[in-house]
Amino acid sequence: MFVLYVVDHPLVKHKLTIMRKRETGPKEFRELLREITLLITYEATRHIPVYELDVETPLEKTKGYYINDKDIVVIPILRAGLGMVDGILELLPNASVGHIGIYRDPETLKAVDYYFKTPKLHDKSEIFILDPMLATGVSAIDAITKVKELGGKQITFISLISSPEGVKAIEKAHPDVDIYTASLDRELNDHGYILPGLGDAGDRLFRTK
Repeated sequence: MFVLYVVDHPLVKHKLTIMRKRETGPKEFRELLREITLLITYEATRHIPVYELDVETPLEKTKGYYINDKDIVVIPILRAGLGMVDGILELLPNASVGHIGIYRDPETLKAVDYYFKTPKLHDKSEIFILDPMLATGVSAIDAITKVKELGGKQITFISLISSPEGVKAIEKAHPDVDIYTASLDRELNDHGYILPGLGDAGDRLFRTK
């Protein structure tokens, strides 16, 4: 069953507000995106399996738990998704990382693919697709479809800001994929940008405008 989880936490709200500000520069923007991604990941990984093992403390033996983060695959959608990778890898340092290059044609608003490279996927792969802005949902749906074609089954989509239109599009196309986001914003404008949003995340990350 489809789940939209908005991470409603004071730290996330505070950091996201700074990111929205027009005057926030790329250095601070990158740092905040990494930090918020880390906080979202804490919630988005609650479903991953844990395994028991015996450990010995300085005082006695006891049972402990571990996760097999080698089964975790992180796939950012280029280019803005790159800014989220380190936030996940801080918590899951042994995760594999793939890359999907997709951009949205500004005239047609359709997805255009230009790069696709992922680790081998299998039934136990826990896959996290990353894109700061879930706007129309076109790029996200395209990425999810391609990951499924390679055998991916357990897929979670993580964004910074989502639009109602993008959420509905993913729910319709891929109802088995949950979305974790820091904010569900009001709407899209005529150019497919999220309102109130924070502008173009890629441009703000890499100062390309």
